[in-house]
Amino acid sequence: MVRQLLQLRGIGEQSAWVFVTELFAWRRFRNRREVGGITGMVGTPYRSSLLNHEQGISKAGNKRVRAVATQIAWSWLTYQRQSALTAWYMARFADAGPVARKIGIVAVARRLVIDLWRYLDAGVIPKGAVFKDQMIAATSVGG
Repeated sequence: MVRQLLQLRGIGEQSAWVFVTELFAWRRFRNRREVGGITGMVGTPYRSSLLNHEQGISKAGNKRVRAVATQIAWSWLTYQRQSALTAWYMARFADAGPVARKIGIVAVARRLVIDLWRYLDAGVIPKGAVFKDQMIAATSVGG
């Protein structure tokens, strides 16, 4: 699983090990909501009679995974510029202020962890993702 994650650009050895040992190696997830919940990067709605608002992310999940996922999300935006996830972030948050970009990066982190789970569990490659060997081939052909 670690080797499989390491094939993707923007994911390093240490983060791959954290994802595999803390999440994917010994847990079986049935859906994306379970994956988001275990990371603690899901919304916490407050509903009481007439009041109905969002309280932010829960932070109830694995702190280490949440921290690494946020770091990897920034790395993903840098090294996976042509991916659908990067395009989504750029369309929604790139021109916004710093607070909105921080909110957006947590959303990217949550979506990225879900995409990585799908990649490891079912072999579904994240849309537009580039592998490290593709980058080497592209640079050697152009040079």
